[in-house]
Amino acid sequence: MSQIALPLSPVHGPENIVVGPALQPVIDGLLAADRWPYRTCILSGPSRSGKSLLARWFEASDLGDAVDGADALPEDEVFHLWNRTQASGRPLLLVNGRGPGGWRVKLPDLGSRLGGSMTLTIPAPDEEMLVQLLEEHAGRRGLAIGDAAMAFVLPRIERSHVAAEQFVATIDRLSLERKSAVTMPLVRDALAELDAEAAPREKLAARG
Repeated sequence: MSQIALPLSPVHGPENIVVGPALQPVIDGLLAADRWPYRTCILSGPSRSGKSLLARWFEASDLGDAVDGADALPEDEVFHLWNRTQASGRPLLLVNGRGPGGWRVKLPDLGSRLGGSMTLTIPAPDEEMLVQLLEEHAGRRGLAIGDAAMAFVLPRIERSHVAAEQFVATIDRLSLERKSAVTMPLVRDALAELDAEAAPREKLAARG
């Protein structure tokens, strides 16, 4: 498992993109920008999955231009960007912040053009990536999650980018409040707190 370093972020230290088997096809697709249909790609993925980080890396690497939050732009502006890409031949990465299938284009001409473009979707993390995400978030906060704590957490935490970030933020807060290192009791309390916060959301979702 490797990492792509990015510029400093506001939270504690440098951010890295964790690259492993789950994300490698997306990285490979971005590196092949010169072969994208119409030189355009739509990047989607779950919340907090690193779409913006990948867009920054893509542009900083001079692989092409990137537009974060393209789904929130006026459709005629996106159409203009697409036309400019066809004229210049420079690859264009459009980041869809609404998740796969969430960007519904109303302008027929734009919809047909984007429909023929490359699409890449960041998947939910597998176990290997989840470990790396937890270690990455912890490292940026100056925390260390021991092997025993990690083994305890993995089968009990939701396998998502958001959950990994929230868990580390919670153990960071609890460790500061208790002036304690990351101990097993602290880890258990952090998981219990996250479970308690998730329960009302799950009830609402079940009611539909």
